[in-house]
Order: sequence, then C-alpha cells, then structure tokens
Amino acid sequence: MSNQKNVEEVFFKFLMQYQFDEKSLDYSLIENRRSALQALSEISNSGINVFDISKREIVFYSANFGRLLGYSPSDYEKTGQNFFIEKIHPEDLVKLSSLSVSILKLFNSFSEEDKLNHKMISEYRMLNSDNKYIRLIEQYQMIELDNNGQIWLMMGVVDVSPSQEEYNGIKCQLLNFKTGQFVPIDPTPSAQIELTKREIEILKLVKDGLLSKEISTRLSISLHTVNTHRQRFLAKLGANNSLEALMFATKFGLIEYD
Repeated sequence: MSNQKNVEEVFFKFLMQYQFDEKSLDYSLIENRRSALQALSEISNSGINVFDISKREIVFYSANFGRLLGYSPSDYEKTGQNFFIEKIHPEDLVKLSSLSVSILKLFNSFSEEDKLNHKMISEYRMLNSDNKYIRLIEQYQMIELDNNGQIWLMMGVVDVSPSQEEYNGIKCQLLNFKTGQFVPIDPTPSAQIELTKREIEILKLVKDGLLSKEISTRLSISLHTVNTHRQRFLAKLGANNSLEALMFATKFGLIEYD
C-alpha cells in the first residue's frame, strides 16, 4: 500500500472514533442553509462545501465549486468528493490528510465555544481542467456541533490563491477569528518528540509487519517488554494505533516510510 493510501486510511479511520446518535442530528439545518450557502458562493465567487463527520462525506457543494478549476457539474456529479480528492497533488494530499488528523485532535481538546471560533486555512495544489496544477486556498470551520458538543458539520470555502508562485508543498495555519490570533502549522515539522533507540527499533519492526510475539523473539526480550515499548511510543506520538504511529513518526522524521 502506498504512503498516500496509508495516510488517507489513517484519516478516515480516525473519523471512525466519532460516535453519533443519528436520531439527534437535525439534517434540516443543511437543507435550510442550502440557498444561503449557494448565494454566498455566488456573491464571493468561492466554492463552498459542507463535510459531515458523521457520514464522513461532503453533503453539500455549491453549484460553482468545480468551475473554479474549469470543471462542469457533470464531471463530478457521480463521483462527488472523490473526483476532487483525486485532483489534489499526491504529495499535498498526504500532508493534508496527516495535518487534518492533528487539527481534529486539537479541536477535540477545545471548549464548545472555541470549536466554533477557529478555522483551518490551508493552501495546496489541485489539477484543473487544463491538466495543470494551480494553488488553492481553503478555509475550514465548524458550523455545527452535536448535542454532546462534538464536532459534526464543517464548512469549507475554496478560492484560487492570488499567489501562483512555484512552491512545492502546502501552507497551513489555524485562526481564532474571534481574537484574530494566527497559529502557523508546519506541514513538515522537525522532530520534537524523542523516542528511545529501542522504541524506534520496535516501531520499524512493526512497519515491517512483525507481531509483538515475533518482535519479542527477534530482539530476545519478553512480550511484556515489547508491549510496554509499544504503549510508550503510542503515547509519545499521540497515536491511537500502530498505523497512526507509523504515519506520525514519518511526519516527524523519526523513521522513513516506504
């Protein structure tokens, strides 16, 4: 499996942790806002979408969304969000997926008020209808929480970047639009997490597909010791499972992922 597919899998697996009471979700909120969202997109000439974390899919596109890139609605009416995901530059998609997990974890730690007061602003490359990559700016913010204060609906506003400079990579920052405070987010941060040599050794063996018992035999240490090290590097990396740990360790430059 490619690194790109692995990171995307981590992102969608991460979304699985959110548990919703479907009966309590008021989907009339989306229907009631469709005309307002469409009007906003026409006034601002921006592409607007709404992502449903419960369904893990985009539930609204403004009619002009694809037009920013020269596409017509018939190009993406059948495949929906997958059409646009496949147009994102592969390298940028990997970084965006990884960053999205980090950002969502951060949102989970916010108060209900702060969840609604922050937006993620990212810049990345996407293929247009002329088969050329152009830079887009996308702003994502939470517009609805569920009854338990859990993030539910996210609105994305997409524009063509005024700067089409030759820049290989993405840019990302978090904005508290109530206070005006910006927080730059480095998409390729240097490692600020220290794993021991043994933890890195075990993590690399996990990457190679070895189970804990096999690692125990390979390193001539007890199964308990292996599992203790695994729990420690999960905690240090803020990962929920070994797949996430591999992705985050790659992101922090601790190991290479083939």
